[in-house]
Amino acid sequence: MEALEAAKASGDSIGGLGAHFMLDMNTYAHGATLGFEQIDFYVAGRCGVLGEVPAQVATAALMFFEPDYIAQAWERSAVVMPRLEAGRLFAEVAHSWAEEKLSDDLDLGRLAELAGRVADAASPAAAPLFAGWRALAEPDPDRPKALALHRINALRELRGAMHGAAVVTQGISPHAAVALRTPFMLDVFGWKAPHPDTALVKPLWHEAQAATERALSPAFEALSSSEREELVELVNATQAHVLGQ
Repeated sequence: MEALEAAKASGDSIGGLGAHFMLDMNTYAHGATLGFEQIDFYVAGRCGVLGEVPAQVATAALMFFEPDYIAQAWERSAVVMPRLEAGRLFAEVAHSWAEEKLSDDLDLGRLAELAGRVADAASPAAAPLFAGWRALAEPDPDRPKALALHRINALRELRGAMHGAAVVTQGISPHAAVALRTPFMLDVFGWKAPHPDTALVKPLWHEAQAATERALSPAFEALSSSEREELVELVNATQAHVLGQ
């Protein structure tokens, strides 16, 4: 399997696995026990790896969200705990979620190994959340589920950064991107009506997707052809298990 093909074939599962733990209601409930409200644990946890930065930096990192929505959450969360601590605790939630939800029947130690090699090979250029997550302490190898999700989420942040750059390069606004791709999530992302006419940007979407995959493919060169195929099979099987397929 070629690197570009692997980047394309693994994309939905890499994106989905990170989203599952982030959007799990138990994650929000845990955030509430820590003192966070609304979407604040998501924002503080995901952007906490950036450290004590202004709200505008967090809104830039979470570019598909309505900026004021994220800025308000970032400011509210400042009184709860230090940013890096929020990032560390968010990662711990990811690890616990993985140990509860991921399959016992898949070789997740191998998935962790392969995903880690891709993440290690990737450039952090234009991907601050990826760089921050990659710098976090990892679970021990004797926790293969947690380690696999940790490294898959690093790749998710990498993909998200490359996708964001590709989208704006095509002239698609973040609001229009959400309206086109996941209109049912517009409220979750803080966007209010009126929403953009997606017919105007739909022809550009496929090129943004293709550009995302081209940007990711160099990192997949760290694996051999057979290893890339193995990674794709494992991550897609992991996602299928979580979805109950």
